[in-house]
Amino acid sequence: MTTAKFGDLYDLKEEIGRGAFSIVRRCVQKTTGLEFAAKIINTRRLSTRDMQKLEREARICRLLKHPNIVRLHDSIQDEGFHYLVFDLVTGGELFEDIVAREFYSEADASNCMQQILESVNYCHQHSIVHRDLKPENLLLASKTKGAVVKLADFGLAIELQPDQSSAWFGFAGTPGYLSPEVLRKDAYGKPVDVWACGVILYILLVGYPPFWDEDQSRLYAQIKAGAFDYPSPEWDTVTAEAKNLINQMLNTNPAKRITAAEALKHPWICQRERIASVVHRQETVECLKKFNARRKLKGAILTTMLATRNFSMNKSSSASKVVTAAKKASGNGIRESADSGATTIEEAEEAKARKQEIIKVTEQLLQAIASSDFDTYSKLSDPQITAFEPEAFGNLIEGLDFHKFYFDHGKNSSKAVHTSILNPTVHLLSEDSACIAYIRLTQFLDKSNNPRSRQSEETRVWCRRDSKWINVHFHRSQGVPQAEPK
Repeated sequence: MTTAKFGDLYDLKEEIGRGAFSIVRRCVQKTTGLEFAAKIINTRRLSTRDMQKLEREARICRLLKHPNIVRLHDSIQDEGFHYLVFDLVTGGELFEDIVAREFYSEADASNCMQQILESVNYCHQHSIVHRDLKPENLLLASKTKGAVVKLADFGLAIELQPDQSSAWFGFAGTPGYLSPEVLRKDAYGKPVDVWACGVILYILLVGYPPFWDEDQSRLYAQIKAGAFDYPSPEWDTVTAEAKNLINQMLNTNPAKRITAAEALKHPWICQRERIASVVHRQETVECLKKFNARRKLKGAILTTMLATRNFSMNKSSSASKVVTAAKKASGNGIRESADSGATTIEEAEEAKARKQEIIKVTEQLLQAIASSDFDTYSKLSDPQITAFEPEAFGNLIEGLDFHKFYFDHGKNSSKAVHTSILNPTVHLLSEDSACIAYIRLTQFLDKSNNPRSRQSEETRVWCRRDSKWINVHFHRSQGVPQAEPK
């Protein structure tokens, strides 16, 4: 990482893109006059986890120096902002360029796939797994004919340890490009990238994907079963060698799947002049136009949803980690995952895990109440916690003193034996804040040792501080006691 100030090294120019926590601007290196793209991240708005992801992405990008990969040239931390200085790539998406061409053949698809495989093989040689190969991350260096294909966006990339071929790294990727082993939640590694290359190659040849269903569960079932085919008439004009390579890439068994290095030696790739057809594929171009339009429409809908969500949370000091907002230009090489019409799913899995954390910490707090454990209760509560509860007769209570009175003097009035949370609903307000609503059912023995139960409706707001969830507010309705036992 460069220690100098960004402004001493580069002149910032116009904005060319924008994300939830970043702005991408063209910049010019003062000493050379060379142009780059600077991704400027406001680190004051990032959670600890976001910072770790940023550091991981920068670390991985610094390792990768290949003509088919968007290169990171500089990484600068400067007064609350982190600057990642990348190649300025101006050719836009590969798939958008293909539909604008006057001529496109199977041989052209082979040339594109060779460059993609070169980038993937280089990553794998350096123990890097991209995990999010898809059309949106395949860019062209310039708008000139025959421009180099470059792989972008290493936001989900992971590093394998020297003695590690596979492990469970979490549920991450984009639905249509996920491999069977990820969907099975098996250990996985480099073969997931080759599977995604197989999906991309299929699309390059006919303009639509091998696996498709509006229902995600049915889509995942297709992928896990490897249920794809080569329907007529569009596949009748594709060579057997191309289909053979796809079959080896889309093998559902990762151990038997072809590697990127082996794929580069496949005849359809390395002997394309002799094998690949050079007939113009107009039907593929037409289908690809429709495929691109669907992707862009889904992306626009998602962007609108995320931008609205981001706007509604701007007043919060812990802004929600929205994946991205609208971009002004697509060809800057600094892509963020939700540019895709099919979004990455790492965030969904993380959200699910955070919701479980909120339920668990709420259960711990209620257990502390049930056992009159004020020490644990106070550790899980903010010292200035606010509350509306029946005992306060509609007044807003602040602090723990009001609650401590009931811990100190309510120990012998009844003995709680079991507390249950029913129908918990968790709303994630941001990366570090959440709200949970639930029905609290408490079973206890009264002073006469008769079994009783009480029900109340509760809402609690939690904030994460120093990696710990703290209850900052709650609202409890009047509990409804069980009728006297007979």
